[in-house]
Amino acid sequence: MKSKKPDTKGEPTGQLPVVSRTDSRVKITGAEKAADVVTEVAPIDPATLLPHWTDAPTGQVPIVVAREAADRDDPWSAIPAPAWREGEADWVAHEEQFDASILASETREDDSRPWEFTLNEVELPEETILDEAPRPAPLRAERTRRSLTVDPLAGRAVRQSAQRSITLATFTGLALAAVVVAVFLAGTLPVAAMVLVVLGFAAGEAYAGFREVGAHPATILGIVGVLTLGVAAYNKGAGADGAVTVLMLIFGFVWYLSAQAKIDVLDGLGATIFVYVWVGVLGSYALLIISPNTFANKHGLAYLMGAIILTVANDSGALFIGKWLGRHPLNKALSPNKTIEGSLGGALLTFTVAILALPHMYPWTDKRALVFALAICIVVPLGDLFESMVKRTLGVKDLGHLLPGHGGILDRVDGLLFALPTTYYLAHFLKLG
Repeated sequence: MKSKKPDTKGEPTGQLPVVSRTDSRVKITGAEKAADVVTEVAPIDPATLLPHWTDAPTGQVPIVVAREAADRDDPWSAIPAPAWREGEADWVAHEEQFDASILASETREDDSRPWEFTLNEVELPEETILDEAPRPAPLRAERTRRSLTVDPLAGRAVRQSAQRSITLATFTGLALAAVVVAVFLAGTLPVAAMVLVVLGFAAGEAYAGFREVGAHPATILGIVGVLTLGVAAYNKGAGADGAVTVLMLIFGFVWYLSAQAKIDVLDGLGATIFVYVWVGVLGSYALLIISPNTFANKHGLAYLMGAIILTVANDSGALFIGKWLGRHPLNKALSPNKTIEGSLGGALLTFTVAILALPHMYPWTDKRALVFALAICIVVPLGDLFESMVKRTLGVKDLGHLLPGHGGILDRVDGLLFALPTTYYLAHFLKLG
């Protein structure tokens, strides 16, 4: 009895179809057996193969940079394809396609990329730094004799010396005057030797003053330079000044070639040359005046003696009249003890001595004495103020203590150092022989 097929248009009956098992294979109606197709496989390039996972890492990073041209009709072409950017060249190549500012949360004022940032440096305690050795202090701080302050003279010019005795100073001055007169009576060579000794002591006192404030002048070189210049001036004339000064500068440079790191070379060399010029160059005019090559018939001794007498008269008048009537300081910042009244008293005594004493020494005359007295009254107070300025800067009252009641040698010849070149050039200007 054959089973009846259900009506496909009717309702399902719930019965399963009976499949014949006469054939063990399943036959699909409409399907045919496919023919065997041989597919050709392209040879594999070993360079394109990825390394096996057991191989050691090579350290190389694949670079995937899209270089394809976007389709103009594609609405997504405006968005660049993803790219791997390893080097600076990759950023430059896609700088126009990718705007890195869209990644920033706020507007950046600089040109740095948002993925490039610098961490703020945090000061760590000194004990946490283990691998870094402590840095040495700057050498300049050690080479400077005083720290920089608002007032460069702070702490200086505060040393006070004992009150000078006028009586002691008077006896010392009379004794010096007797020695000087005796040397002048002995002749030109003893006077030259006395001048060299005075200049050597004066230079030594000046260098000692600079050493007291921490400077490192070449004291021995400076004193030798002062004495050499004096001898050369006496023998060769004014032309020796330039040659000795050049040699002094060269030897000063050589002197400081092997200087220690703590020595301020410019400070030391500057102090050395300064004292050399102040004491040596100005003092050498005394030897130029008495040199036989300058004035005939030993008239140079008379002119040098006249310059010394007028200078002593000016200093003495300023001292005594200033002590008696001095009320108004000549320059309070440099030397409050020097007064206008003292300067006027010194000028009065200078002219008096010039008229009464100098004409008795040949070749001095009344007219020459008055002209030199006027010049001495101008330059000697300047020499005193100049030394006061140096002492105020160094912070000392006196540069020496060799002369009781007077201080040092340089304290007594400070005005004379300015009077010596004045006397030399004034004598040549007046054509005195």
